[in-house]
Amino acid sequence: MTTFRPDSPRLPRRLALLLPAALGACSGPARAQRGLPDFADLAERVLPAVVSIQVTSREQAAPTELRGTPLDRGRRGQLVQGAGSGFIIEPSGIIVTNGHVVGNATRVTVTTQDGTEYPARVVGVDELTDIALLKITPRGTLSAVSLGVSAHLRVGQWVLAAGNPFGLGGSVTSGIISARGRDIGAGPFDDFIQTDAPINPGNSGGPLFNMAGEVIGINTAIYSPSGASAGIGFAVPSDLARPVVESLIRDGRVDRGWLGVSVADAEEQGRRQRGALIMGVERGSPAARAGLRQGDLVTALNGQPIATSRALVRGVAGLPPGETVRLTLTRGGRQQDIAVQIGRRPNDNQG
Repeated sequence: MTTFRPDSPRLPRRLALLLPAALGACSGPARAQRGLPDFADLAERVLPAVVSIQVTSREQAAPTELRGTPLDRGRRGQLVQGAGSGFIIEPSGIIVTNGHVVGNATRVTVTTQDGTEYPARVVGVDELTDIALLKITPRGTLSAVSLGVSAHLRVGQWVLAAGNPFGLGGSVTSGIISARGRDIGAGPFDDFIQTDAPINPGNSGGPLFNMAGEVIGINTAIYSPSGASAGIGFAVPSDLARPVVESLIRDGRVDRGWLGVSVADAEEQGRRQRGALIMGVERGSPAARAGLRQGDLVTALNGQPIATSRALVRGVAGLPPGETVRLTLTRGGRQQDIAVQIGRRPNDNQG
């Protein structure tokens, strides 16, 4: 489970603040008086498709303060255990979880709701959305759930989170959609659903259900001063996950577009015009071959306005490698269009 603490620079501090005095402004009760929903039938229906995931991996490196010390040498290569959650998306044994759950795993074991354990194979991981796919070989027919449409979600709607908190196995919690479209600084595709359904370590990769039993989110991160649930959890929306899952099933990977530039927000660099300012161009990259230069200010991609560096990275990453696009940019005070053939994005490049 990815945890953001109150002093984390990756999440605005304002999200950690509650103003009790503001509650006094709510002068009347909500109109709906039908009482709280009963989740029993929903939980009984969906839990057979929710799995617990146990992971064994090798320690890659010690914490920064221990690197280069005898403790570093002693820890490197050491086996560590981890746990997470997932859900069966196809009865043949295809399971969706978070990429950070299975990261550098040397062994993955999936436990279904009835207690049956299966060795699992990592089919593929998409680091930008933190989504991974596992495959098990079932001994019988497995229950499966489907991805719903997260675009239809409304703030205030009831949701059910299911998973493996603290390694306890199939557990459910309930809450509401607190917000949509949250950017928590995890990557260029941040578009998280925020929920107050309790999500704890071990819930990573588990499903967030709507009241129809459809998966509308993949529980991924929490914001907490303690490491446990503080009522602020984040889930990858199903509409973002769907094409990633389909690509992982089909190809075992997600091919992302790549320019080969480092970029920054133009306004943060003192420019009066909004856009993505090119800070550097990698030698031999698609951007270099197209003639892009340091200092170019990109303002549109295929005619769609680009207001921030994140918008450019996200727009390019969403394009298939090999496609030729039109970049509108300002260079030396003049606007011009440049055609660029998009390349395939390496794992460690940003734009």
